[in-house]
Amino acid sequence: MKVRQNLYLDRELSMALDTLAAARRGNKSRLVNDALRDWLGRKGAKEVDDLLRPRLDRITRELSGTRRDIDVLMESLALFVRYQLMVTAPLPEADAVGRAVGRERFEAFVSQVGRQIAAGRRSLPGDGGSS
Repeated sequence: MKVRQNLYLDRELSMALDTLAAARRGNKSRLVNDALRDWLGRKGAKEVDDLLRPRLDRITRELSGTRRDIDVLMESLALFVRYQLMVTAPLPEADAVGRAVGRERFEAFVSQVGRQIAAGRRSLPGDGGSS
């Protein structure tokens, strides 16, 4: 159902509406109706944006902090591995026992990391857990 409205428009706006209606071979009522519907829809979207903006800002800050923490962790790990490789002498090829112990230690390390992650525990100080 359509309701008749009597509206007053500025002269420039009325001329632009006439031009647009003539170019599209449409009618002014449909153009104004569509434009008003779009405008009201955007106004509702703005209210939703205003409600979500603080949450999105908080998430952005948390992600930035997490990225910084990951960067620190990765750099620390890289420096530790580089240092460890520089100061540890390689095992001789004939040292099968030493190599077997190394493999066992590595497998135990990987298993322990898996258990810690699966249980939600952390070994780092300040993370609420210990190994």
